[in-house]
Amino acid sequence: MMKIGDRTVNLAEGDGSFAGGLVIEGGRRLEGEIKVQGAKNSSLPVLAAAYLCGGESVIHNCPALSDCYAACRILSSLGCRCKREGSTVIVDSGGTEGFSVSESLMSKMRSSIVFLGAILGRTGRCRLSFPGGCELGPRPIDLHLDALRRLGVRIIEDHGVLDCTSGERPFHIDITLSLPSVGATENIMLYCALGEGETVIYNAAREPEIADLAEYLNRCGACIRGHSSSTIVINGVKSLHGCSFGVMPDRIAAATYMGACAATGGELVLSGVSSKDMYSCMSVFSEMGCGVYPYLDKLYISAKKPLRSVRTIRTTPYPGFPTDCQPIVMAVLCRASGTSMIVENIFENRFMAAPELLKMGADIKLEGRVAVIEGVRQLLGARVRAKDLRAGAALTVAALGAQGTSVVSNLHFIDRGYESIETVLSSVGASIKRV
Repeated sequence: MMKIGDRTVNLAEGDGSFAGGLVIEGGRRLEGEIKVQGAKNSSLPVLAAAYLCGGESVIHNCPALSDCYAACRILSSLGCRCKREGSTVIVDSGGTEGFSVSESLMSKMRSSIVFLGAILGRTGRCRLSFPGGCELGPRPIDLHLDALRRLGVRIIEDHGVLDCTSGERPFHIDITLSLPSVGATENIMLYCALGEGETVIYNAAREPEIADLAEYLNRCGACIRGHSSSTIVINGVKSLHGCSFGVMPDRIAAATYMGACAATGGELVLSGVSSKDMYSCMSVFSEMGCGVYPYLDKLYISAKKPLRSVRTIRTTPYPGFPTDCQPIVMAVLCRASGTSMIVENIFENRFMAAPELLKMGADIKLEGRVAVIEGVRQLLGARVRAKDLRAGAALTVAALGAQGTSVVSNLHFIDRGYESIETVLSSVGASIKRV
C-alpha cells in the first residue's frame, strides 16, 4: 500500500491517476521548517535497479509519489513483491524472470525507459513500448538505443514497441555520448553492471542522482567508478544482491520550497537537504535579494527584502542551472523589480507555465527558447491549469504570493513529483487545500 496525501493506494492494483486541484489563498508569509522529501529522480532508477539486483532491497526515503507508485506497478508486473512502510519501499525481486512491460504501464511516466537497461541486464531480453510522461518536446531515446547496440544488443522497433535481446558484449568498449543524457547514462550503467567486460562512458551525465544510482549499485556488489564525473567506468560482475539504501534528498523539491518562500516574503529552514547539489539555484535566489545560508544538512532562506531581477539565466546540464527549476524561478521573477531573461536550452516546451502566469497578471514575453519577464507589483488570484509537473509547481508558487484566491487544476501532474504538497505548505503557514 502507498499513501499519497490523505489517500492510501495499493502498489499493485491502483491506476496511479489522481485528479483534482489546489485552492490557494495567497498573500500569507511562509515561516517554519520543511523536511525535504527523497529525490524523485533518484528513486525511479533505484527502483528499476532493484529488479536488476535480485533478492530484497530496502529503499529508505523513497517519496510517496504517483511516479514511484507507477514504478512499483511495473516491478509488480515483472513478478516482484513490493510494499511500502512509511517512507520505505521494500522490493523483493528474487526469482522473478519477467521481461515485458505493457504499454499502459510504460505510458505513465517518461522515466519508465530506465527499466530497459535493468530488465535487459538481468534477463537478456526486454520488450516494452516507448515511454510517456510530461510533453516537454522531443526527448528521443536514440542515445540509449545507439549505446545498447554498440554493446551487442539486437533491437527491433515495431509500431512503438522495442524488442531487445542481448548479444555478445565487447570485453572493453568506450562509449562517448553526444549529449550528457541522464537517461542514457543510467541505462548503460544498469545494463553493464552485470556480466563481463569493462565499459567506459565519456561525456556522462554528472547529476547527483547518477551518483546516487551508482552508490546503490555498488552497495549491491557492482563495480562502478567515476560517478559524479563526466567519465564513468563500469566493470561487470557475475552477480548482484539486494541491500539497504537511503535515497538522496530532492534538490528540485527544495528549490520549489525556496521559490515559495521568496514569493511570499517568508523565512524557511529546509532540513534534510544537500546544499552542495544546489549551488546554481542558491546563487539565483541570492541574486534576487534573498538571504541564503547553507549548512551541512540544512538550508536557511529569508526573503524579507523586495525581490529584484537577475541577469540572464541559462538552463544547462548539471552543475549548471537545472531545467526543472526554471519554471519555479520564472514564477518568482514575475514579482521581482526590473527585467529578467531566461534561456531554456534543454526542453523546447518548458515554458508551459507562462500562459497561465499571464492570467494572474504577469508580464512575460516569449520568443522561441527565450522568456523575458518584466516584474509587476502584484499577481492576482486566478483559475489556472498545470500542463506538466514543474509548471504545476510554478503556478502553486505564484498563487502563494498572489493577492486573492487561486485554483490550480490538473493536480495529478504535481502528485508526480511532490509528496502531499498541500500538507507540506500548510505546515509553514500557507492557506492551501486539495479539492
